[in-house]
Amino acid sequence: MSFSFGKQSNSQRVIPGFHLSLGFTLFYLGLIVLIPLSAVFLKTFTMTWEAFWATVTSERVMASYRLTFGASLLAALINVVFGGIVAWVLVRYKFPGKRLIDALVDLPFALPTAVAGITLATLYAPNGWLGHLLAPLGIKVAYTPLGVLVALIFIGLPFVVRTVQPVLEEAEKELEEAAVSLGASHWQTFVRVTLPTILPALMTGFALAFARATGEYGSVIFIAGNMPMISEITPLFMITKLEQYDYAGATAIAVVMLLLSFTLLLAINALQSWTRSKQNAGRD
Repeated sequence: MSFSFGKQSNSQRVIPGFHLSLGFTLFYLGLIVLIPLSAVFLKTFTMTWEAFWATVTSERVMASYRLTFGASLLAALINVVFGGIVAWVLVRYKFPGKRLIDALVDLPFALPTAVAGITLATLYAPNGWLGHLLAPLGIKVAYTPLGVLVALIFIGLPFVVRTVQPVLEEAEKELEEAAVSLGASHWQTFVRVTLPTILPALMTGFALAFARATGEYGSVIFIAGNMPMISEITPLFMITKLEQYDYAGATAIAVVMLLLSFTLLLAINALQSWTRSKQNAGRD
């Protein structure tokens, strides 16, 4: 009996070859992603340019853009800071209840968005458990843009934690110990050794949290109050247009959101690639 340890031929591979895998990948992406997105653009093209421009640049819609993208960007930045701290604590420290806290991080993933919105609105209402403590300080959360920000922070936190956590677990602690032994302070060690290691993961978590926040609907509408020019989010306008059977108007707003989100994510990914190339150059 003889055994062959050479390279397997294409016919002997367990996983299909490149051409078959690529064909299936393109078919699946086309069916799930490209065809629905194409339908959005095709429906928008049924409008005249004047009607399209009037729809996507109306005063209320522009106010919703500012709230949606502004709150999403701020929520993602806040989650980068505090999500990174949560990931650091979960990886680097041992304490009672650690597994429980680790499981609670995933709660926004499992909790229906409508339930999250109702819960947050109840907690932060003027007569809620947290709202009545903030009211004497002049801080109103529910039914304000601040409530939108709170909801977006809530649903975006797990993306940052779960992205940074495995990177911290695989980071070489010996490098940090060597830096400390050479006289570096804890802050210098973090900035010069740890932060460059987790920075790409932080940026990935930021991009995921931002992308999720821009399209969030269920957890926001209950706590936002949906007041015109104040706390209306862009996805609400699309739902309103659909309820009025204005499908072209809804897809027009969706196209603008899609293009803005894609542009921002493309810039983030480019910055992330540049950061990784700088790290690789530094190692070489």
